[in-house]
Amino acid sequence: MRHRKDHRKLSRTAAHRRSLLRNLTTSLFQHERIETTLAKAKETRRLAERMITFAKRGDLAARRHVARFVVRPAVAAKLFHTIAPWYAERNGGYTRIIRLGSRLGDAGETAYLELIKSEQQREKERQERMSAEEAKEKALKAGAPGKKAKAGAAEGEKPKPGKRHERESGVTAPSRKRTRTGVKTG
Repeated sequence: MRHRKDHRKLSRTAAHRRSLLRNLTTSLFQHERIETTLAKAKETRRLAERMITFAKRGDLAARRHVARFVVRPAVAAKLFHTIAPWYAERNGGYTRIIRLGSRLGDAGETAYLELIKSEQQREKERQERMSAEEAKEKALKAGAPGKKAKAGAAEGEKPKPGKRHERESGVTAPSRKRTRTGVKTG
């Protein structure tokens, strides 16, 4: 029976588990989507949704509570100023778990854990990606007519010494032998 057993232990000590979940939650807020195992995703989801609920409250006590848990101050600020307003009209269900299948190495079940976004947010991000790709294509067409020559060779600088250059110039490095003690001799 599982009476009074509240959470998954994830085969870790309490301190290690808390640290792991803090880092996963911070990464989720920073990148808005993370890939992890299914058990870790389910545990992280509980804590992430609590942090979003605190961020929606927005008072000083909530800020202090979130700052104790989220490990990066910039991510905590993003949570209050960017992520919490997304869910102002929503009462829970801020994250989604998408199962990916088994991992090759140990057959652990993996999943994406991501923040749910509205249709307007997804369309805005898609437009930003499209404009960034167009700008990148424009820059490539304008700046790259062909292959560029090496900067050092064009200006007449000496090539860096290497075995081929040493043979061509006739200068060689002194030979070194190893003794039984491993000390190099000249």
